[in-house]
Amino acid sequence: MSISVTIDSPNLDLGSQWDDLVQRASSNVFMNPAALNAVCETNFARTRVLLAWDEGAESRKLVGLWALRLRKMAPFWPVVLEALPYNYAFLSSPVVDPAFADEVIPAFFAAIEKDPLLPNVVNLKSFDAETPSHAAMMKALTGRGAQPLVLSESARPFVTREFGVKRSGSTRKKLRQDWNRLSALGAVEIVNDRTPAGVEHAFETFLAMEKASWKGEQGTALLSDAQDAVFVRRLLHNLAARQAASVALLRLDGAAIAAQVLMYCGSTAYTWKTAFDAKFSKYSPGTLLIDRITEELFAGPDIMAINSCAAEESFMAQLWTGRRAMVDMLVDIGPGRSLSYRMEAGWLLGYQGLRDLRQRLRNRHAARPHASSNSSAA
Repeated sequence: MSISVTIDSPNLDLGSQWDDLVQRASSNVFMNPAALNAVCETNFARTRVLLAWDEGAESRKLVGLWALRLRKMAPFWPVVLEALPYNYAFLSSPVVDPAFADEVIPAFFAAIEKDPLLPNVVNLKSFDAETPSHAAMMKALTGRGAQPLVLSESARPFVTREFGVKRSGSTRKKLRQDWNRLSALGAVEIVNDRTPAGVEHAFETFLAMEKASWKGEQGTALLSDAQDAVFVRRLLHNLAARQAASVALLRLDGAAIAAQVLMYCGSTAYTWKTAFDAKFSKYSPGTLLIDRITEELFAGPDIMAINSCAAEESFMAQLWTGRRAMVDMLVDIGPGRSLSYRMEAGWLLGYQGLRDLRQRLRNRHAARPHASSNSSAA
């Protein structure tokens, strides 16, 4: 077995080689060359792509792909590699043929260390800890004498055909009630047009709906930033052209009241972004849409799992009991621990500490009895 690694720009046309790889590997839609092309076309991030090739086969075969972003926090801050290849990506795991994982991951590290233009410090945020790549990475780091700094461990809502969908209980009862109440207002339907033109039209519906929501008020909607808007439009355009994205709509009498942006890679779907019309919030339209589209996707022949791209405390955790172990890590694949590593580790640990403190304060406030509750109890 002979593995070679090339380092390329995101402007790739891998075509059938990528399609073949994702049939064998743990999926990551954010590494799709069509998505990476969008990064290059809009100059959205400084991204480099590592490609692993099996040179021992009769014909050269792609056995691994890992896109990483060059990131610099401030003018005098060191450059590090961010394994989330661009903003709005929610999974950093490489796409690697599991039969080659123990060879590809060390080859990736060696290629990074050898390239003078790439830093040795790698921030592995939102890494899937259940993929063969994770086990291979831990093995490779041990072989290098490198100890990863584990910043956090979490569980992401995740569902498969066989496990994870709540079939009964109070959540299921409320979903039926909300659907029936909404249906009493008019004709309710789910539309998930997979044609490129249909995807682009539905995505504009989503963007407008998100901008009209609290995200628009807080300036965090995709349309709130012109550069972000250009990128995500190109991203959806490129993925839709490859049948790798769609936007499911929940419509009432023909008008959309909720939108769910979906992405696809191999046999996995990703619920990337969601929005709903606040006027219908009492009917839980976003939750209804996720529930119905989950059922619709699993009814077809192609999708075997759905990745929520969301934190464990998200509303999807109420719908799905399945979880996927995730980890955030920082590694230095060079000799020893560099000053760049120590600076990045200090910043990340401080940031994580502040987030944890904020969450504890929120939990304490939520648990504190309110005055009106005390009066009622009295």
